[in-house]
Order: sequence, then structure tokens, then C-alpha cells
Amino acid sequence: MPKTLEGQITMEKTPSYFVTREAPARISAMSRDTKLIVVVRDPVTRAISDYTQTLSKKPDIPSFESLTFKNRTTGLIDTSWSAIQIGIYAKHLDNWLQYFPMEQILFVSGERLISDPAGELGRVQDFLGLKRIITDKHFYFNQTKGFPCLKKAEGSSKPHCLGKTKGRTHPNIDPEVVQRLRDFYRPFNMKFYQMTGHNFGWD
Repeated sequence: MPKTLEGQITMEKTPSYFVTREAPARISAMSRDTKLIVVVRDPVTRAISDYTQTLSKKPDIPSFESLTFKNRTTGLIDTSWSAIQIGIYAKHLDNWLQYFPMEQILFVSGERLISDPAGELGRVQDFLGLKRIITDKHFYFNQTKGFPCLKKAEGSSKPHCLGKTKGRTHPNIDPEVVQRLRDFYRPFNMKFYQMTGHNFGWD
């Protein structure tokens, strides 16, 4: 990490820290005061989105339905498949709480980031001890993408939207499989809501 002066905040991001077993100990060893921001979304939608991204790179992978189950007849979910495993947020959070107190972790709702970006970024600014300068006037909703975009990126006259890899159309998944996944994640979601003191409304 670069050296940070008084009054500066240094940020770094990766999608894999939250689910990497060794990450909390390493980050804690580097700086125990680090504040952590994790964007989470409905684990079922997240798993389908994960699959959609892989499918775009490897069109010959098995169907979502066949990857979801260890045994389709018994309905046993394959928790070793990373697309499923990542969404068991309570399990990953347990690992982080061994190194960081809950006050140093902010969970941002992926759904609210789309429906109310300024509101959710207001929470981020508060968490980081920053003045709230990002408001509704900084965003417009891009109908084509289905996402909010920044009206003007820093130092540019053009709006900034998420890249081509975001907002892909999801394949149609068997509703029974979706329901089975909802049932599977429910207890983990409930535990996660309890741990964070925040109901994300995924059920």
C-alpha cells in the first residue's frame, strides 16, 4: 500500500478478499485500524450472475442447474462450487470477526446501490468520516444498462458507467432450482442479518 499522509484515505479493492481464508489475518497484521467495506447482494442472484459471467468466457460449461446440485434427486446443494459458496456470507464474516470488530466493517447493499446510489454512498461517506458530498445530482439512471451512472467522472466531461461485463442478461433458470437455493440460503441470510444488525430483504 502507498504511504498515506494525515487527512488522506488510501483505498484498494478486490472481489476476493472477503472469501479468502487468509485475508483477515494478513490485513490485520498490516493495519488493525483498516476499515472494510463489503458490497453484498442477494446470494441467489449473485450465484446466477457469477455463472453468467463464467458462461460468457466458457460457453461449453454445464448448466447452472447441474452445477448447483451434488445430487438433483435429493436436492443436495454443492457448496464446493464457488458460485454457491461465496454467498454464504455469515460463514465468511465469522472468519473476519476473529480479526476485526464489527464497527470497522460496513456492508453495502448491492440492490440499494442500484436503487438509491447516493443514499448507499452516503452511508459509505459517513463510515469513512467524510463529508457527504456525493448526492442524487451526481447520478442518472441508464435504461439500457439498468444501472445508475455517474454524470461526470473526475477530470472528464463524459459520464461514467459500469463496463461491458456488467448488466449482462441472465439465462433462464428453472424456478424450482431458484426456490431450492432460496431455501438453502435462508438460514445463512438470517444469521448474517443478526450478525450485521441489518436486514437486506433477500427473502
